[in-house]
Amino acid sequence: MKKFVFVLMIAFCLPIFLVGCSSKSELNSYQIEVIYDDQTQTLDCAQETMYVNNSDNALTEVCFFVYANAFAEGQTAVPKSYTDRAYPNGESLGNVEFESVQVDGQDATFSVSENGNILTVSLIQELFPQEKVEIDMKYTINLANINHRLGYGNNAVNFGNFFPIACVYEDGVGFVKNQFSASGDPFYSDVSNFNVLISYPDDYVLASSGELLSQSVKDGQTTSVCKGENIRDFCFVLSKDFQVITGKVGGIDIRYYFYDDENAQAHLKTSVDAVTTFQNLFGEYPYKQLSVVQTNFCFGGMEYPNLVMISDDVDEEAENYVIVHEIAHQWWYGLVGNNEYEDSWVDEGLTEFSTALFFEQNKEYGLDYDIIMENATNTYKNFVSIFTKINGDVDESMNRNLSEFDTEPEYVNCIYTKGMLLFDNLRQSMSERKFVNCLKDYFGEYKFKNSSAEKLIESFCHSAHSNLENYFNAWLSGEVVFQ
Repeated sequence: MKKFVFVLMIAFCLPIFLVGCSSKSELNSYQIEVIYDDQTQTLDCAQETMYVNNSDNALTEVCFFVYANAFAEGQTAVPKSYTDRAYPNGESLGNVEFESVQVDGQDATFSVSENGNILTVSLIQELFPQEKVEIDMKYTINLANINHRLGYGNNAVNFGNFFPIACVYEDGVGFVKNQFSASGDPFYSDVSNFNVLISYPDDYVLASSGELLSQSVKDGQTTSVCKGENIRDFCFVLSKDFQVITGKVGGIDIRYYFYDDENAQAHLKTSVDAVTTFQNLFGEYPYKQLSVVQTNFCFGGMEYPNLVMISDDVDEEAENYVIVHEIAHQWWYGLVGNNEYEDSWVDEGLTEFSTALFFEQNKEYGLDYDIIMENATNTYKNFVSIFTKINGDVDESMNRNLSEFDTEPEYVNCIYTKGMLLFDNLRQSMSERKFVNCLKDYFGEYKFKNSSAEKLIESFCHSAHSNLENYFNAWLSGEVVFQ
């Protein structure tokens, strides 16, 4: 996502199984039917999850993240400095109400954690490795009036992270249960398959992840059927005001949805150029479409598979940068996943660096790579200087989870700015050919999978034929000092 760092400007229905993605794993699948009511601002949902036990252990329960409860009473949805942008009409709450949960057609025991972020479903019998179980649930989402991933604004309604999604199970750890975090993206999920039926008033236009299979209108309601194969999450956005223009990159449809943009064609071109550039740099974008969506959002932008949100509040001078950054996330998060709560630098640092690479490759946009890095270095030095004067010292480590960052500037500078500088410095230390191979090999090895800090470092060491552990550890621990 994007507490978006523009370094030139800031001073501080059926299960569909994956072929070729994994030699042993069958994907989870989600079949979800949703009805959006814009009078009550609710989303009524019926969800069928076919959960596959890809672990080495027998399971007695399955856990789901419930991100929609991040907007409930007692939670902090945004950093204090973003409150006015997030709540233009005054602070508002939202939550999830579960009506029922069933396991293989039988009523099941379930519980929601005290802070609302984890749904635990007890299984009727043990689920052994490679077995699967059907978990059905009915629930209602009450939307907050907030310019955020999930909520309704003045121009659009965002449905990011709206449904309960299975927690990643790690052998030796169990289900990974990240906490809510106002800063950063506390997300971690496996690639899955989605069939989603969305009903909404017929005066809205839909932008979504996956492919639109069919659309029909009856009695004032539009029903759209979408399918997403081998994607990490599913998101959609609705607006009565959307205009849509389209471009192509080979067989990929690039769609730009907007309601207030005098430079829409130019931003569509940026989107097309970004996909083209990143395919050449890293590897193939394996889907048939990508939607770039202008919407009400308090940060710069937000990434989802096949769809990126771009805030309608971004300055024109910064908008190309935001678009490119969010599209780079299709490679670093969408295709190569990681635990964004624990290892946020893995996707954000690499995405910010990839954004700089885009402008190096596309000089007509007028942003010089060397100047981007110079400004990033100065921004980071200023951050360290100011925070040292205020606090006496500053924690410059990058290997922290989101809850361990005390302030928003600390998170942004250590993860985005320093993360970008880490990869630039590494690039300068080896031949261009070797560095490019490191990026391509890393993408190829973890495409459709989950990576981690350790796996990224191991991949780069292998591709570079060099032990880079001390290099990475010095940066991550905060030992690297900027003079």
